[in-house]
Amino acid sequence: MTYGSENGGECMGFLDFLLRRKPPIRDVRGLADFIDEQSAFLVQKGIYDYARARGGHFSKVMLADKGFQGALDRSRWRAFPLGLAMVGETVDVALEPQAAGDRRSLLDPLIALVLSVHDRYPRPEALTQEEWTQGRAELALHLERLSTHPPKRIIDIPVPFAERYFEMMPFDKQFLTPDAPTARGFLQLQLVAIFEQLNERMDVAEMARQLRAG
Repeated sequence: MTYGSENGGECMGFLDFLLRRKPPIRDVRGLADFIDEQSAFLVQKGIYDYARARGGHFSKVMLADKGFQGALDRSRWRAFPLGLAMVGETVDVALEPQAAGDRRSLLDPLIALVLSVHDRYPRPEALTQEEWTQGRAELALHLERLSTHPPKRIIDIPVPFAERYFEMMPFDKQFLTPDAPTARGFLQLQLVAIFEQLNERMDVAEMARQLRAG
């Protein structure tokens, strides 16, 4: 996961991430890097923002606590497959106009690409092998099912994920505030921005050609 650091802290400021110059996505490896970076940013920003909001004036102390850093690390790695699923589906929506009636011709290599991003990382220490394997299996299943329905509106992509994502926040469930709808709105806004950025940085027709070529 390219956005966060190994110990659950932030390896760069969110503002730096947003403002740094973003190069064109010229090839399949560049698309994989985009999916990796945006998936990590999507899930981690929501986690850190919620933690800061809950911590209030004490958020800096809370975020610096080693025990809470462990909880953050666990949250972000549990949520990473969800981020990959949402960003992967967003890429599928962008590519679909190039499918020419054969959606699987682009979806199959995209699925392989998204799963390869997951497989860049060994099992995080914060997760059990079962949790890490299950997250990948659920990711693969979601991507496989994309061909069973027309592409969704971008704002509809996070709807089936929002509740589960919110439950992964680094707090016991009994202490979670009723903010799952807020989390859904956050994911919707972020995915719209990711979709717009993808179309600005990538030649969709050329990427479709490269994906088909393998």
